[in-house]
Amino acid sequence: MYRNNCSQTDMIEEIKVKRELMIKSANTFGFTSDETIKYSQELDELINEYHRMMGQAANPNEEVKFAFKQTMMIFPKVLV
Repeated sequence: MYRNNCSQTDMIEEIKVKRELMIKSANTFGFTSDETIKYSQELDELINEYHRMMGQAANPNEEVKFAFKQTMMIFPKVLV
């Protein structure tokens, strides 16, 4: 699913959208619902793809790292 013609900004936007879908699904259907798991897996693929793409660039964008950290921080808060 590698996107050769996708810009860094496009990838960041895709990651943000997928992250929001996953969070909404988790809040609505639970963390183990099929829909939430599907979004989580798709988000993982996008983040991995972004890292592969940025591995070819000199300076990776900090925004995706921040979005990933936010995702990791929100799950424990929702579980409480």
